[in-house]
Amino acid sequence: MAIGDGRGPHVEEATDALVDGDQTLSPGGARAALAHRDFRIVWGGTFASNIGTWMQNVLLGAFGYELTHSAGFVGVLFFAQLGPLLFLATLGGVLADLVDRRKLLIWMQLEQLVFSLVLAALVATPHPSRAGIVACVLVIGIGNALSAPALSAILPTLVPRQDLPGAVSLQSVQMNLSRVIGPAIGALIYSHTGAGAVFTINAGTYLFAIAGLLLARYDVRNETTIKERGLARLLSGFRIAARDRLVKRILIAMTVFSFFSLTFVGLMPAIAASNFGIRAKSVEYGLLYAGFGFGAAAGAVSVGTIFVSRSKVRSVRLGLLAFTVLLVLFAVVREPGPAYPITIALGYAYFVVITSLSTVLQNHLRDEVRGRIMALWVMAFGGTVPLGVLAGGYAARLTSLTTVLLVGAAVAFGLVFWIDLAAHTPSGPHLGGTLR
Repeated sequence: MAIGDGRGPHVEEATDALVDGDQTLSPGGARAALAHRDFRIVWGGTFASNIGTWMQNVLLGAFGYELTHSAGFVGVLFFAQLGPLLFLATLGGVLADLVDRRKLLIWMQLEQLVFSLVLAALVATPHPSRAGIVACVLVIGIGNALSAPALSAILPTLVPRQDLPGAVSLQSVQMNLSRVIGPAIGALIYSHTGAGAVFTINAGTYLFAIAGLLLARYDVRNETTIKERGLARLLSGFRIAARDRLVKRILIAMTVFSFFSLTFVGLMPAIAASNFGIRAKSVEYGLLYAGFGFGAAAGAVSVGTIFVSRSKVRSVRLGLLAFTVLLVLFAVVREPGPAYPITIALGYAYFVVITSLSTVLQNHLRDEVRGRIMALWVMAFGGTVPLGVLAGGYAARLTSLTTVLLVGAAVAFGLVFWIDLAAHTPSGPHLGGTLR
């Protein structure tokens, strides 16, 4: 079953996207995507909101480690943050293909805003409840899981199909630039005032996302009717993905990569403390994580600028190979000095892989199935990582953090040979030119 080729925006919108004043823009690039007003509004609002989110996400791990000195508890918090993506993203995908996407997104942003304030109140107490913190983070994670597929689904309605690669690249860029800005600001606030102030500021940033969603024009409802009912409807995305070789290959690769190779993302506070001698509650730790985010943002923007005309399939394989080498170095280094440039380069290779895969997938999908398939992407990309972090935290207690990282590098190296997307492209007219 081919999923490619969907309906795109009007011709005049595509023409507008290629003109910036008197200067013609190259279609498919990041600048062409930014030429669209509605994309700029949503992108800017979610950018501001994600800065607050990453202030909270990164500093929550640092706070948890300072509170308990346990890598296991950090893993539990990370799972509470992203675990709902694994279990509820399919429901979010069905909702994205059935209901008003604007209303769904706004209500979920408001839910996360409220519980971020509750979290701020919890951590401000003299003896914070560990169970209460985990429960509050879990509720915030549920709101994120139910809204993430809808946010992915509206992306192609904000730009013409020809500019979609640039839009995907910029979405990755803003997520990772927020990893740079958020932790840097958050670490400064955390070191002077504590976690409560960080989480309160994050709550306020959700208002920027809400404003962007209200002001922009986009398709709020899919015209397609999902015929399945009950459990069959919930699992319809799996059925669609199983019939398409390219989609299935991408999702399997992303799931394996997330589970085995990305454990370092959640275990970063423990790795920094035990391997590099960097305390979790320090500006140095904030800069380390910000360096990772800066590298990831640079990798994402490279796909939409420097590598915009190059094969995304080739970028995936070369990115995985570079990631393998860099993760081995990250595992064996024991000095903070070399750790910073290695972490930046590791983030770069990581998001060259992610952005290239996401671009291939988004170009391949029709709008009527986009919400459900992107829900599976969200599960593979975000939902599987906390499971890997939980397993990695347990394995680290039995072996070492270094062993966990080296296993992840070995798996990434295996994917270099396994992920031959060109060999799994479905035949037919729907994919012409999308898999370069």
